[in-house]
Amino acid sequence: MTLELKPLESYTQPEGPVVLIILDGVGIGKNDDSNAVFKANTPFLDSLKSKENIYTELKAHGTAVGMPSDNDMGNSEVGHNALGAGRIFDQGSALVKKALETHSIYSNDTWKQGISNCLTQKSTLHLIGLLSDGNVHNHIDYQCDIIKQACNEGIKKIRLHILLDGRDVRGRSALTYLNTLNELIESLKEECDIKIASGGGRMITTMDRYNADWSIVERGWNAHVLGLGNEFKSAESAIKDAYQSDPSLNDQYIPPFVITQNNSPVGTIEDHDTVFFTNFRGDRGIEISMAFENDDFDKFDRKRKPSVFYAGMMQYDGDLKLPKHFLVEPPTIKNSVSEYLCHQQIKSFAISETQKYGHVTYFWNGNKSGYINKDLENYIEIPSDKIPFNEAPDMKAHEITNKTLELLKSKQFQFGRINFPNGDMVGHTGDLSATIQSLETTDSCTQKIVHEVLQQKGVVIVLADHGNADEMYTVKDGIKTEKTAHTLNPVPCAIIDSRKECPYILQKSIENPGLANIAATLCNLLGYEAPKNYETSLIQLKKSEKIIS
Repeated sequence: MTLELKPLESYTQPEGPVVLIILDGVGIGKNDDSNAVFKANTPFLDSLKSKENIYTELKAHGTAVGMPSDNDMGNSEVGHNALGAGRIFDQGSALVKKALETHSIYSNDTWKQGISNCLTQKSTLHLIGLLSDGNVHNHIDYQCDIIKQACNEGIKKIRLHILLDGRDVRGRSALTYLNTLNELIESLKEECDIKIASGGGRMITTMDRYNADWSIVERGWNAHVLGLGNEFKSAESAIKDAYQSDPSLNDQYIPPFVITQNNSPVGTIEDHDTVFFTNFRGDRGIEISMAFENDDFDKFDRKRKPSVFYAGMMQYDGDLKLPKHFLVEPPTIKNSVSEYLCHQQIKSFAISETQKYGHVTYFWNGNKSGYINKDLENYIEIPSDKIPFNEAPDMKAHEITNKTLELLKSKQFQFGRINFPNGDMVGHTGDLSATIQSLETTDSCTQKIVHEVLQQKGVVIVLADHGNADEMYTVKDGIKTEKTAHTLNPVPCAIIDSRKECPYILQKSIENPGLANIAATLCNLLGYEAPKNYETSLIQLKKSEKIIS
């Protein structure tokens, strides 16, 4: 397929750049006290609905971003895939669900090798993964299916290393999922020796991303592989002890723990074992995979690197081929919008802080690492703070803004994309007041960037990739429960054009417009027809009323 884009007839592109600002986690919720977006003083965001702008709402969850059903929340990874690809692809959970339903996962060579390794070596099968039904990184049903299949195929010893959620699900729900797991273990005890061996909260154990804090991975390695950590007789006692020690503690921050019997860990990872990392989402699976696979690893002292058969649920980085073995093929995303723009010699920049840097680069580019064309692109990563985000809710918004203004004032770039992580990352902490502060900061920062683009006679699209800050708690039967997960709400989308007479209007024929409609819209704003297989553009020319995608 050619990457050539046809110039758009009867349209003059703006003199200045086209810029996309992504307000991560800022959905449209109820106008009540649970909604940090509503409670925050955000005059600029509020003004985006004015008649001078083209304003609409986009679907950012469920089938609109490739998830199995509309009961599944969106997330930044699938959201940025859709934004950059201009099309909807079956995503992690949908792919895994289909592979389990068809049993293709169990005919995969990786599964066969992993199981065969345990049977021939008479060794242990280890499963490491997030234990919840949040369906963003993992789903407990998938893990239970794998456990049952392994037992059916004759595996006699399984050790589980559970990572506790409290982020994509209720803040203190770990015991609910643990009960489900323990019921399965009990039902299979005559067939297989299954024990929980270690665990810990996802934000301090194993699941780091973007090289933000390797000590998180080190703590997981110590617990899962070496059996080093706070010792308990059961996972239940570890969780309850954490709750008692700190009544405000969320599951995602429960300290790493190791289960022992007779003063010895019940399930360290040893030579000849098989290890499956069962998370399907890529970002938080890369670093632990590096620790298991890389011989020249230098991020921390592993003390001991067992010789194991290691595989991920999916391949988390296709360019790095990491991990080498994986159970389910990831979506193949070719011809992202940035590939087309580079072919047209359009210079662009992408910027965020560490927590979302990979989203405006790796995920935007179709799960591909590195530059498409380094001569035409400039990727900027602002290092994130290594503290809980509610302790510094501004995060790096000011630094992102200042660097973006510098890039814009250089007048080298025709297109730029920016992600402000605050609404999502601070929203995940459950701290309402901190989230409100974070939104007020990003509101003023967004206004500064928009002002500069309009001064340069450009166009800005402001939108979000999914909801989060729009629902900080729920109330049921008079009981208020903190909500740290993403929402199923739509997200705002405003196109702000510097021209007095905007040459286009909102395309009204699209049913349920979503994030995948943005790539075609960007092509049009830059003066090109969109690729034929892209989702329809949000805009159409005023003169001919002709759809321009």
